[in-house]
Amino acid sequence: MSLPNKLPPDLLEISENMPSYAWNALTAAVAIAIGLAVKLIITRILKYYEKKADYQNYSFFRSFIVHLGVPFTYFIPLFLLNIALPLMRMNKLWYDPLNRIVDILLVLSFANILINCVKVAEDYVYHVYDLNKADNLKERKVRTQLTFIRKLFVAIIIFVTIAIILLSFESMRKIGTGLLTGVGIGGIIIGFAAQTSLGNLLAGFQIAFTQPIRIDDVLIAENEWGRVEDITLTYVVMRLWDQRRLILPINYFITKPFQNWTRISADLIGTVFIYMDYSIPLDPIREEFVRLLGLTKLWDKKVQVVQVTDAKEHTIEVRFLVSSGNSSDAFDLRCYIRENIITFIQKNYPESLPRLRAEFSGLPSQQPPPEISDFKQP
Repeated sequence: MSLPNKLPPDLLEISENMPSYAWNALTAAVAIAIGLAVKLIITRILKYYEKKADYQNYSFFRSFIVHLGVPFTYFIPLFLLNIALPLMRMNKLWYDPLNRIVDILLVLSFANILINCVKVAEDYVYHVYDLNKADNLKERKVRTQLTFIRKLFVAIIIFVTIAIILLSFESMRKIGTGLLTGVGIGGIIIGFAAQTSLGNLLAGFQIAFTQPIRIDDVLIAENEWGRVEDITLTYVVMRLWDQRRLILPINYFITKPFQNWTRISADLIGTVFIYMDYSIPLDPIREEFVRLLGLTKLWDKKVQVVQVTDAKEHTIEVRFLVSSGNSSDAFDLRCYIRENIITFIQKNYPESLPRLRAEFSGLPSQQPPPEISDFKQP
């Protein structure tokens, strides 16, 4: 394959005097070296601005380097190598396969750049909508939608990339044309075979935009307490209180009832039940309850109630109502009240702890023991 006449005369003369393999290797090396140099310059510029930026622990330049540094390391040299390919002296028998391989690698690297661009955008949204606050309802809404959209967008990029690569082969185009004639029957067969997966996908769309659950929501599902850790296209991951993971199909949250403790807001009312004897005085218990709430930051100062909610055969049931900003604080606050009220009763009113009473109406009369003189000698 001859060189194009667009080369400068001096460079054309040098190339014609060099062996083909040496010229081809030099062309490829120069293209790759220029690509790496361009990538290095871009990285240096971004790192320079990263040091100057102050975004409260967030930097667009840092995010760009982390996610796009490696993809650009491959993309820029491949792009310049693709431009330099026509300058090589190569037989068509070798040129076409090499050009095809470079094109495929270029498509793959560009798809990788698009996927990482999504991650850069995700970092920015995560910075703006930070979950580390007490009232994070809006943040959880946005993150739930972003998580689903990101995964859907990545799936579309991968699908389109595979399609472009396959359609670049003549044989694959012929196969695709043949398959289009049976797309109706094929669609019906695929629909029946993948109806569960399609149902999960549609349920994912519904959850992403109607949002019965969100990222970091507190749920009770399958009699388990946990937080929503991840929402994928087909399933939901719940992180349980003991660090186990409960995996549920995404359509579970469309078809079955469950509890969402943070659907509207994160604050909760907690209950503590303590059973005591009828002799317990309630006023000191109320005073101690108010004192304990004033000593802890777990209480949000909204609800504080002490009530006798039941009177049973041997005990009375006293209910303590407390409120907290989130479910974790509510659990800790309930334990705090329960422990300290029990300790207070043990120290001050131990006789009022639950006990079983028994009453005897009287004892049978006892005769005095006989005297020794009453016994006769034989």
